[in-house]
Amino acid sequence: MNVFYLLLHFICLLFKSKEEIVWENISLRSQLALHHRQVVDRKIPKPRATDAFRRLWVFLSQHFTGWKSCLLLFQPETVTKWHRLGFKYYWRIKSQGGRPKVSAQIISLIKRIHEDNPFLSPEKIHERLINMNIMDVPAPNTIAKYINHKKRKPPTERQTQSWLSFLHNHGIWAMDFATVPTLTFRVLYVLVIVSHDRRKIVHFAVTEFPNAQWMIQQIRNATPFGLQPPYLLHDNSSVFTDKFFQCFLSGLGIKSKRITPYCPWQNGICERLIGIIRRDLLNHIIPFNERHLTSLLKEYVDYYNNVRTHQSLDGETPIIPPTSPPITMFKDTVLHSKPILGGLYHSYEKHSPDSHAA
Repeated sequence: MNVFYLLLHFICLLFKSKEEIVWENISLRSQLALHHRQVVDRKIPKPRATDAFRRLWVFLSQHFTGWKSCLLLFQPETVTKWHRLGFKYYWRIKSQGGRPKVSAQIISLIKRIHEDNPFLSPEKIHERLINMNIMDVPAPNTIAKYINHKKRKPPTERQTQSWLSFLHNHGIWAMDFATVPTLTFRVLYVLVIVSHDRRKIVHFAVTEFPNAQWMIQQIRNATPFGLQPPYLLHDNSSVFTDKFFQCFLSGLGIKSKRITPYCPWQNGICERLIGIIRRDLLNHIIPFNERHLTSLLKEYVDYYNNVRTHQSLDGETPIIPPTSPPITMFKDTVLHSKPILGGLYHSYEKHSPDSHAA
C-alpha cells in the first residue's frame, strides 16, 4: 500500500507545475528541518513551532494553494490561528503611539485664543482656526481638554435639516426688540433684523421710544435700492402690527408674517440672535446712553457678521470674506490679534514666519 501511494504521488508530480513543486519542497523541508532540530537534536518529544516557522507558514497559507495537504506536523486550524495572532500583534505594535500628540505650540495657541476670547466655545475656536486655513486643527473635543470646557451635545440632523431646506428656499427676514437698561435706569429698545439664510444681521437701531414712524424709517434704512425680502417675520408687538406700518410693508411688496401669540419659538432664529447678543455683549456692559449703546452694537455687529462663526453655516461667517488666507500647518502659523470691544473678543490675521521674524 505504501509503495502504491508513493507511485501515485510520483505520477501526480509529473502533472504539477514547477512553481507548485517549489512551494511543496519549501513546505516539506521546513517541517523536516523543524523535526530534525527539535526531536532528533534536542530530544523534544513533540516539535514546537518557532516564530520563524509560524511566519513562514502564514506566508505559505496566503500564496500556496496546496499548503494544507503538505502540512504534517500541525493542523490547518493552527496555522489560521497563527495568522490571527500575527494580525493582532501587528496592529498592537502599529497603534502603540495612539493618536498623534498635540504639540506644545498648538496648545499654547489654543490657550492664547481662549484667553483672548474667554466666551468662545471649543467649536467656535475650531471654526475660527479652520477659517484661517490652518490644516491640522485639533477637533473641538481635543480643544476642550485644554480650556476646561464642559462638553455639549451637537444638534441632531433632525433638529437642523428640515429648517435648513426651508430657509434656503425662502428669503425670510425676522425682527424683534431687545430691552437694555442704562446706567441711569432708563430702558432702551434695540431693534434687530436678521436674514434667515446666512444668519446675517441686516440692520439694527436703538431708541428709547419706538413707534410706527420710527419703524418705517428703519425699514427704509434696511432695504436700500429695493433689496427688500419677500417675507418679514415678527411677533405681535403693537409697533409691528400698527396699520400704518403694515401698509408701508405692503407697499414695498413685503409680506408680513406674524407668529402665534405667546409662541416665541416660531421666531426662533431672531430670538436666538438676541440671546447671543446678550451673552456676547449686553451681559458684560452698562451703557451710558443711546449713543454709547449704538457705538458698542455697531462694533459687535461687524464682529458678528465678519468674524464670529456659525455651526449652521458649516463653520463659516455670515459674510464670506472675499479672499482666503494662505493654507498653512500649525507650526508655520503666526497670528496677529486685533482686540474687539476693548479686548472682550479678538480677531486674527495670519502672517508668514519670515515677515514675523523681520
